[in-house]
Amino acid sequence: MDDGKAAAWAALERECGMCRACSLAETRTRLVFGDGARDAKIMFIGEGPGQREDEQGVPFVGPAGKLLDDMLKMTGLNREKVYIANIVKCRPPGNRDPLNTERDLCLPWLRRQTALIRPKLMICLGRIAARAIISEDFRITRDHGQWFQRKGIFMTAIYHPSALLRDLSKRPETFEDLRAIRDKIREICPATELELP
Repeated sequence: MDDGKAAAWAALERECGMCRACSLAETRTRLVFGDGARDAKIMFIGEGPGQREDEQGVPFVGPAGKLLDDMLKMTGLNREKVYIANIVKCRPPGNRDPLNTERDLCLPWLRRQTALIRPKLMICLGRIAARAIISEDFRITRDHGQWFQRKGIFMTAIYHPSALLRDLSKRPETFEDLRAIRDKIREICPATELELP
């Protein structure tokens, strides 16, 4: 990464850390800005930090993070090859869903991250991310695994790892979705970019 882009990332993270646009900043322990390769071809987007993420400042740690790591392996990826972020950067109290106002105030940070990364694929983890990124009327039970394209980015959504921990019956569908994601990666990302098996 060149010095100019590195400086742009540092400035964006610093600016985001100073954000007080909503009340979530008052109750957070740490900002959870994002994690992974800042020149990644693939972004994974969740809804917001939980307690462990808030404590560590890293998205998707704990049981859901471990499952996400396993899901990445199934597509030939790992955290060093992708970028992981959330719709909101601060933990909603009690791990509740982000409010629409919180989501709308925080989305510009994600848009700026996306503009710096310029990914080819974006995978939404769960309904909240899918409704914010793909379509307001997205229904995860109906629409998971379907592909959409916007501004040159291929987008899809799969069940959130936390949902898969709660409901094992969703895992076979997610396994098929992950196979389709792996195939789409092979289709649009040259093997030299990701060194997929």
